[in-house]
Amino acid sequence: MASTSRTRTGRGRGRGGRGGGSSSLPPPPSTLPLIIEEFFIIIYEDPLVKKALPKKFADYLDGQEPAKVYLRAADCGPRLWTMEVLFDGQGQMYLDKGWENFAIAHGVDFGCYVHFKYECDHVLTVKLFDGTMCRKYYYLDDEDTDDKSNDDVKPCIHPL
Repeated sequence: MASTSRTRTGRGRGRGGRGGGSSSLPPPPSTLPLIIEEFFIIIYEDPLVKKALPKKFADYLDGQEPAKVYLRAADCGPRLWTMEVLFDGQGQMYLDKGWENFAIAHGVDFGCYVHFKYECDHVLTVKLFDGTMCRKYYYLDDEDTDDKSNDDVKPCIHPL
C-alpha cells in the first residue's frame, strides 16, 4: 500500500528528488531562454562556397548580427580564422569570405559534417567529421606558427 500512496502524491521514483510537487518540475519550454551553443551543418553542395548556418542560430544572434565570426578548429591550436558573415534580411546567416580558405585547409568535402560550438565573442570551435561519420583529427604544422597572415591557406596536417 505504501507504494500506491507514493504514486498518488507524485513523490515516487523519478520525480526529481526531495520535496516533490510542481516546484521540482522544469519550466515549460516556452519560458526557457533560447540558448544555441552547438549545431552542425552537412556539406551537400560545393564545399568552398558560402555556408548557411541554422536559422535558429541566426535567431539566437538577433540584434547582434556580427559582421565577422571567428572559427577555431578544435585540434589546430589557437589560430582563429576570420569569417565575414552575411545576413540575407530573411533571417538566414551565411559564412562567406574566409570560409573557402578554412575549407581548403581542413579538407572540408562533400558529405562532411561540420560541428560548431559557440564559445563567446563570436568564436565558434569547429569539429569535422567525414562522410563515414568519423572525426577528422588535425594538428597545427609548426612551420605555420610564425606567419600571422590570414590570406595564405596553410593546411592543418592529419597525423599519420
